[in-house]
Amino acid sequence: MWDNPRQLNAVAFAIALFALALLCWAATAWAVRQPAFALREIVVAGSLSRVNPAHLEAVVREELQGTFFTMQLAEARDSLQRVPWVRGVALRRQWPNRLEIFVTEHLPLARWNDNALVNKEGEVFIADYDGELPQFIGPEGSAGEMSARFVEFGSALERAGLAIGEMRLSARGGWELKTAAAPALTIALGRSEPAERLNRFVGYYARTVGALARAGTRVEYADLRYRNGFAARVPGFKERAMKRPA
Repeated sequence: MWDNPRQLNAVAFAIALFALALLCWAATAWAVRQPAFALREIVVAGSLSRVNPAHLEAVVREELQGTFFTMQLAEARDSLQRVPWVRGVALRRQWPNRLEIFVTEHLPLARWNDNALVNKEGEVFIADYDGELPQFIGPEGSAGEMSARFVEFGSALERAGLAIGEMRLSARGGWELKTAAAPALTIALGRSEPAERLNRFVGYYARTVGALARAGTRVEYADLRYRNGFAARVPGFKERAMKRPA
């Protein structure tokens, strides 16, 4: 090869080309980190009622490093999604120095167990909320199922003029509701066909529990875990012992 000028020229050209590419890469890597490409404008978009746009901008400016070219959008998204009430984030660079942040918020549906909330998609999240919400009490991982049942059961109870104030799901799959209006009515649905039992109860509500309420007799507990009916408990009334189905 050393005696072949053509091969020597080709090798020299390849080395020069590689050196030029390396130089260009180094120059580009240096340039994209310069202050000239710093993000100077951050725009927060979305229908926001609980998330503070200034807080989101502060997260980007103070916690995240990089320029228009070097900022890691995945890391930025993870940091922003840790902000309370933020459910989803989409980031978009806009030349030359603008970052657009599109935010969706959690919409609270209920309180979850001791210290969390459930959104309308059945997702559990942590945030401060002072408003009135129904209470969900259930095993971990059941928030999605409880959210779906809340809509189903709530729609049925609405026909009787009632609303859910508390909903429980036991570890064995038994459902129990407590109405929102005081004095509350507790409704035991059990595990088997809870929706069908509740619909049957609502169909008879006006002629039974509702009629007693209009007459001044309050029912505090309705047990729907019977094949062809339900049992009601009145405060101060000593009920007879009955065999209850499992």
